[in-house]
Amino acid sequence: MPLHIESPLVESHLLSLSAGRAVWLKLDSLQPPGSFKIRGIGLACEEYLKRGARRFVSSSGGNAGLAVAYAGRKLSTPVTVVVPETTSARARDLLQLEQAELIVHGASWQEANALALSMVGPTDAFLHPFDDPLLWQGHATLIDEVVASGVRPDAVVLSVGGGGLLCGVAEGLRRNSWGHVPIVAVETEGAASFHQAQKAGHPVELKKITSVATSLGAKQVCDRAFQWSQERSIISVVVSDRSALFACRRFLADHRLLVEPACGASLALAYEKATELAPFSNVLFVVCGGATATIEQIQQWSANLE
Repeated sequence: MPLHIESPLVESHLLSLSAGRAVWLKLDSLQPPGSFKIRGIGLACEEYLKRGARRFVSSSGGNAGLAVAYAGRKLSTPVTVVVPETTSARARDLLQLEQAELIVHGASWQEANALALSMVGPTDAFLHPFDDPLLWQGHATLIDEVVASGVRPDAVVLSVGGGGLLCGVAEGLRRNSWGHVPIVAVETEGAASFHQAQKAGHPVELKKITSVATSLGAKQVCDRAFQWSQERSIISVVVSDRSALFACRRFLADHRLLVEPACGASLALAYEKATELAPFSNVLFVVCGGATATIEQIQQWSANLE
């Protein structure tokens, strides 16, 4: 049995009314560790265990580390997670509840990642939060489930951080002969590394992350995510932090589910009836989730922006 669950796929009447078109929600916020990450990370952990790994090492600002810690607990394998100083107290608490060894290091994910890599020994497996073909293979199961359901979207909307989810969805669409279905890739201002890569024609590194959507806070998308943008239709959209936070609050009211601003970014397109959705009548939104946000945080961020 895989470590992830088959997440619910529901048609949202309220978001459909807001967006002016049929909106389907793939609710990966309901995965056991709280986000889609367990799909690919669970697969990778199982594979590395077969190859002889005796410890999992990861670097993550939150969700990927939680997925590794969850997988390690389920597979009875020790886990070490290195997080940057920006990681919330909530995320740190959740990691420790999953029995992971927690190390806090550096001002950004890049610095935490460098330390994590330096710690990897010969019997350890390193779990990258987004740049690993095993992750993309696992994340692609999200699309497998949609195909099996019989729902046929004419576009898929998702949030982009480092590009792991984007690569997985693109792979899932291709392996199910849905390569013609466009992907709408959404980021927030201050974390838009994919958008900047598309503008520049190659991956570029942002000087710093200034968005509250820290789960999107990869300064540079993985090379494969950029390559997909050269091979298939990917529409890049950037929204404000204000829009992402508004979507989080509305989604909580509409569906009783709390998601991070990183997830709210994509949902904002439905709530604001974004022009990028105009060509489509039946749209799938990946509710990628996020276990580390609290309603108090979202309210505080919103108040600060006001």
